Amino acid sequence: MDIQYIGEALGFGKFGNLLIALSFSGAILAAISYFFSFKRPSENKAWQKLARSAFFIHSISVIGIFALLYYLIFNHRFEYYYVWQHSSTNLPWEYIFASFWEGQEGSFLLWTFWHIVLAWFIIKRGGNWEAPVMVTVSLVQAFLMSMVLGVTILGYKLGTNPFVLLREHPDMANLPFIKMADYLSRIDDGRGLNPLLQNYWMVIHPPVLFLGFAATLIPFAFAMAGMMTKRLKEWTTPALSWSFFGVMTLGTGILMGAAWAYEALSFGGFWAWDPVENASLVPWLTLVGAAHVMLIHKKNGSTLMSSLLLVIATFILILYSTFLTRSGILGDTSVHAFTDLGMTGQLLVYMLFFVVQAGYLIFINRKEFPKGQAEDPIYSREFWMFIGMLVLVISGLQITFTTSIPVINKVFGTNMAPPADVIAHYNSWQIPFAIIIAILIGVGQYFKYKKTAPADFWKKVSMPLIFAVIISAVALYFIKFDNVQYMLLFFSCMFALLANLDYSLRVLKGNFDFTGGSVAHIGIALILLGSLLSNGKSQVISQNLLNIDLGKDFPNNENIMLTKGDTLQMGEYLITYKGKEKIGVNVFYEIEYLKPDYHGNNHEYAFTLKPRVQLNPRMGNVSEPDTKHFLSRDIYTHVTYADLDGLEKPEGDGEYAEAKQHSMSVGDTISTSNALVYLKGLSQDLDRNQMGLQPNDIAVGAVVEVIDINKKKHEALPLFIIKNNTLFAKDVFVDELGLKMAFTKIDPDSGKFELTIAEKKNNKREFIIMKAVIFPQINVLWSGCILLILGSVMAIRKRMRDNARRNIEEN
Repeated sequence: MDIQYIGEALGFGKFGNLLIALSFSGAILAAISYFFSFKRPSENKAWQKLARSAFFIHSISVIGIFALLYYLIFNHRFEYYYVWQHSSTNLPWEYIFASFWEGQEGSFLLWTFWHIVLAWFIIKRGGNWEAPVMVTVSLVQAFLMSMVLGVTILGYKLGTNPFVLLREHPDMANLPFIKMADYLSRIDDGRGLNPLLQNYWMVIHPPVLFLGFAATLIPFAFAMAGMMTKRLKEWTTPALSWSFFGVMTLGTGILMGAAWAYEALSFGGFWAWDPVENASLVPWLTLVGAAHVMLIHKKNGSTLMSSLLLVIATFILILYSTFLTRSGILGDTSVHAFTDLGMTGQLLVYMLFFVVQAGYLIFINRKEFPKGQAEDPIYSREFWMFIGMLVLVISGLQITFTTSIPVINKVFGTNMAPPADVIAHYNSWQIPFAIIIAILIGVGQYFKYKKTAPADFWKKVSMPLIFAVIISAVALYFIKFDNVQYMLLFFSCMFALLANLDYSLRVLKGNFDFTGGSVAHIGIALILLGSLLSNGKSQVISQNLLNIDLGKDFPNNENIMLTKGDTLQMGEYLITYKGKEKIGVNVFYEIEYLKPDYHGNNHEYAFTLKPRVQLNPRMGNVSEPDTKHFLSRDIYTHVTYADLDGLEKPEGDGEYAEAKQHSMSVGDTISTSNALVYLKGLSQDLDRNQMGLQPNDIAVGAVVEVIDINKKKHEALPLFIIKNNTLFAKDVFVDELGLKMAFTKIDPDSGKFELTIAEKKNNKREFIIMKAVIFPQINVLWSGCILLILGSVMAIRKRMRDNARRNIEEN
């Protein structure tokens, strides 16, 4: 019997599904129409008009989906599964905004949206490139929209639909409350945003990263267009600016992710060689290589095939990274990956379609590509730019192979194990590549295109080389790296920095139009140098010096235990845990730092850090760090353990809890919540007269030493008395620690003694375990990030102005 559900707004979902269908069909129609637009020149205008109309319908539909889904999210329409799964009523507006792209469907739509934005630049300014380029762009859009269709064809489900109803979703359909007509009234709230993602970086990082993903499509589409139209050489000219745009946006997105990790994640750093991080980095490496070999092609007409293959590889690697992160295959090796939503086959088809398309076009044009070009002389910029491209490709291959171990195991049935120490494994491979790249970006610009006189090259490069050797020798004497690779990387970064600074000032005379490359290269040198200094010389200062083993999960050489109100030494600071404060879903832990004064005799207030734990009963609590930023270093702290029970409970009233019995021998130690209790021995040297004992009475004292968390010792002497054949156990108190103990039994056969110890109900002193790391010169890295982006913008500006000038001359 049909249930008449109460409160559902079904019209929104129906309209959303209509928009999805329109956007999907519009993209297909646009691809077909654009194809005929350049294939049938006599009918070009008619096909072009139809193609633009179809793509306009596609664009408006995608924007409509965005607007509709946002309306449902902000109005908490939890009858829709996507809204319920990714948002909640207690989220701030910015996280509700960002919850759109937490799920697969939303991130695919975000990716699609950026393609639309870039595509309309092609439509408006592409000229005769519009039709062949837009064929590939429209096909990609059709594939992306298929990811949100959510229809079943011949038993196979095509995509996952963001407008599916909560009661129709497979995870919910069989739950009892769904059978109730008023089930919506029983839903208090949505599941909300993953606590790891509740950070302002979630608002800005994914859009920038997906813009970077989208930007890699345009050079690929130009390459496909060049082969489709037999303009095998011309496509690199318009694609070059787009390649540098992709380098900038994708690089910015990756760097934002690194900043997010450093600020909000508790693994302690900005890069962990996580598979999803790697999957974004490798396409950036190949795109950097592609942009540079396209520069070579622009100058001398060579490296056409290298440009083509690298542009294709970049886009395919973006699709491969999508497969890795969304197929669920990295579920056991990455904290970033999505779970498998049944789209593995669809993602493979998506990727293989464009692999086959590119391969087919290369095959049918194989005889048209230039052959037998002369090799570039070793003293030429082209030669060393090509070598740099090869190094980037080899670096990317190593990262891809290790990252793909789960895929290799699944496809070939092997059982290769990922590296046990991921960071050490990748560093051992990638540092040599980084050394070579740094040296190449130092020497590269001193070479001229086609040929350079050796004497002229060595004359120009000698000054930065000499200064780099001197500065590196002095700096390394004080830094004292114990790793040869680190020393070589330091020197190569210093050389790259000085060489590009010298080139931009002495050779280019600071000409803004031509210094973009040098500024970007300086940025790369600083990123590598900052990474080296901040990680290679990082120092854990949170060492636990108390006689308490914190356990294998909290090594004493990396963690410090802080009891509320106590002050302990940590590095050069004295630190005090002042207490906690719960604000919303966050519990902040206030750590006050004191530093030695000018004379070094006393300590004065320095700063306060408030690392936090974000409470999330559904997904698990998340520790988020707090960092004190200095010009030359950061002090990075996060809570590794805190007792979160009883956050809302008032403190105890001072009554004692039930006493616990402890069987001990002389020399034994037991622990209470705030102290160690050590049985030093027994004593009969007692004032029997004061106790009113007769000669036949027995009195023995247990000599107890109580050591608190600050190593302060307290003495106690509980008594075991037998008077008139009656046992008396007189309580003694250690008031400072809230302990009450009694000596209750002697077992002469085993030599054991029984102590009963009771603690006050409010005796459990609040404590946390915390980790603190100093990252020296981390600002060198962030400065490099800014310069890399700035240099890329300058280079893009230069290419765009060159293209505009060329178009004016041609017209």
